[in-house]
Amino acid sequence: MLLALDVGNTNVTIGVYDREELLFVSRMATDSARMEDQYAIELLDILGLHKVDREAITGAVLSSVVPKLTEYISAAVKRIFGFRPLVVSYESLEGLKISIRHPETTGPDLIAGYVAAKELYGCPCIVIDMGTATTITVIDKEGALLGGGIVPGVGISLDALTSRAALLSSISLDTPAHVIGRDTVECLQSGMVYGTASMLDGFCDRIEEELGYPCRVVATGGLAGQVVRCCRRKVELSDTLLLDGLKLIYDREKH
Repeated sequence: MLLALDVGNTNVTIGVYDREELLFVSRMATDSARMEDQYAIELLDILGLHKVDREAITGAVLSSVVPKLTEYISAAVKRIFGFRPLVVSYESLEGLKISIRHPETTGPDLIAGYVAAKELYGCPCIVIDMGTATTITVIDKEGALLGGGIVPGVGISLDALTSRAALLSSISLDTPAHVIGRDTVECLQSGMVYGTASMLDGFCDRIEEELGYPCRVVATGGLAGQVVRCCRRKVELSDTLLLDGLKLIYDREKH
C-alpha cells in the first residue's frame, strides 16, 4: 500500500492506495508548532481509524508547501514505517514539459495537479485548485505546463473582509438561492460563491482567448464543489486530484 500526503497551508490531506484503489481520504490540521512525534501519533491514529495495518504500508510520497513541516512529517513517516517518503519537488518534473520562468520555484502541489490532470484528463487543460489560495494552472495542447494565476482563496478572502469591516461578521459559505442577496449574509454569500464562480469563468475565457483554443477544466480543493456548480462553463470536479498526482509521480519514480 502507498501512503500519499499533501501538506497544504491549512490541512494535511492523507490518502492510502491499495494498488489502484484509493482506500480512504482523511485530513489533519496543518500546525507548524507540532513536532514529528505528534504527527507520527496522529498518522497512526488515522490509519487505525480506517483499519489499515501500518505493516501493509510499503511506500510513501509527500508534497508540501510548508517547508518547516516537510522534514517533521518526513521524519514522522520514517519513525512509523522505517523509510522516508519520496518528496515531490522540481526534480519530479524531469521528462515533462515545463515552460514557466524559474521552474525550480514551481510548487509541489502544482506539480502533482499538473501530472494528474495531464494523465487523467488530457491536454489542453486548466487546473483549478481551491485551497488557502486559488491557483489556476494551464497545460497547453502539447502537454507543457505554461503557468497560470494565483488569487486569494475564498475562505481567506472572507476572513480578510469580515475582520476589516466593522459591520460584517463571519458567515457560513452556503450558496444563496439568488445572486441578488436580500440581506447582509446573503450578499456576502453571493459575493463569495457566485462572485468566485464568475471570476473562474472569466479567467478561463481569457486563458482560452490567449491560447487560441478551448480547454478542458478540472477543479479540486475544499470549496471547489460548492463554487464550480455555480460556474456557467463546464468544470469537472476531482476531490482527489492531488493525491492521484502524487501516486502517479511515485509510480513513475519507483519503476
